[in-house]
Amino acid sequence: MRDDQWQGLIKSRLEDPNGAAKSLKKRKRRKLITDSQLFIVAADHTARGMLGVGDDQFAMADRRKLLDALLIALANPLVDGVLGSADVIDELALLGALDNKLVFGTMNRGGIMGASWELNDRMTAYTPQDIAVRGLDGGKVLLRLADDDAGTGPTIEACAKAVTQMADLKLPIMVEPLPYTGGNGGPAKYIDDNDKLLRAVSIASGLGSSSAYTWLKVPAGSQVERMMAATTLPGLILGGTPGPDPEATYASWERAMKVPNVRGLVVGRSLLFPKDGDVVGAIARAARIVRP
Repeated sequence: MRDDQWQGLIKSRLEDPNGAAKSLKKRKRRKLITDSQLFIVAADHTARGMLGVGDDQFAMADRRKLLDALLIALANPLVDGVLGSADVIDELALLGALDNKLVFGTMNRGGIMGASWELNDRMTAYTPQDIAVRGLDGGKVLLRLADDDAGTGPTIEACAKAVTQMADLKLPIMVEPLPYTGGNGGPAKYIDDNDKLLRAVSIASGLGSSSAYTWLKVPAGSQVERMMAATTLPGLILGGTPGPDPEATYASWERAMKVPNVRGLVVGRSLLFPKDGDVVGAIARAARIVRP
């Protein structure tokens, strides 16, 4: 991003508070589905306090660097769009980066990373009505299922309501179902277990009064075929926590993309902050996996 773009963005934030809404409304729109595949870049992590990538605990804390990476990603014509919180979406709109791109708004960011209430994941970002009024293309909820944490109950209920409301608005909603443990008073932890993932997908598929507009955002587990056989809903593979071996990650995505109802990727940190620093190359590599 050029210095004048950065300064212009900061100036717009102060002097034209309605600028982002106007930019979102007048941006050039595209069809939701064109070739049955989707490649979405995720950038909603910071809104729940997730700032780290790999060994760098604050990799995503520099907003200019984050926006630089997003602008690089969105410049690739094979990237269909972006998933983000309102601050990120507004900034990209003000920068004119969202023409002919899909825009998905994240919804429940109240489960702050490391907080005692983390698994009681409240709707603190977009609402279904906001998504419709502001001209976004869809939404996303995170559904972390922990049998040992009572906060999971309100989260399921809130996600179910969001699914119903989005279906009523005829807008797609990504549901990200993940098995977790409350850690018996310790930090919430993801459970990498194929049986529990299968169960989570089954629960997510049944949320709300209609599944017509539900998509699933799921990990590329070692039994992704079995997991996705539990549903007819479209699946989008998430990036998750970047691992030590990028090649193994790419291979897992390639395998997952062969499953009939897996239709694309929704990936953030692995591509925006790759180990080798080559955002252009990482985005291009992922794009070739989605559309070989």
